[in-house]
Amino acid sequence: MAELTVLDAKIAEVLGLAQAAQGAIDKVSKLVDDETLRSQLEQVKQEAVATEERTTQFVENLDGKKTAVLDKARETKQEATEMMSTYLGDDADGLDGFEFLTMAEAAEVGHWQIVGKLNEKALNRQLQEIVEWVTPIQMRHFQQALEGSLQLAAEEDPNEIES
Repeated sequence: MAELTVLDAKIAEVLGLAQAAQGAIDKVSKLVDDETLRSQLEQVKQEAVATEERTTQFVENLDGKKTAVLDKARETKQEATEMMSTYLGDDADGLDGFEFLTMAEAAEVGHWQIVGKLNEKALNRQLQEIVEWVTPIQMRHFQQALEGSLQLAAEEDPNEIES
């Protein structure tokens, strides 16, 4: 298997996170009754699909590393999916789901920022275009997840006994 650079590995991680995000959104959508939040989640999912597609197209051009990057992306997706399964057990509700999405979106923002920082030395123009395209999207996803969490938290009775 090809050896991956630090940048290659981070690209694999953002790809895997974009893939995992789609499953997380499907799970959280089932936990939420609010149609506005569900609509936002559908948009986030579509943008995660677009992010996966653009990043995969970039990876397709990594001569000799494509398979290794895609394998690492699958590993990252699996790890993120396992984390979601642990966090969102059978008793999860919409607030739990949005709390998880808040953490996941923060991770995606951070990972993309790291890819951008590493690319400042690598100087890959195609990758820079992806980073510039995806960064505001990921920031918005994080903000929407946080706002959704806060909206759902505001609907909770803080004195209710946790079951």
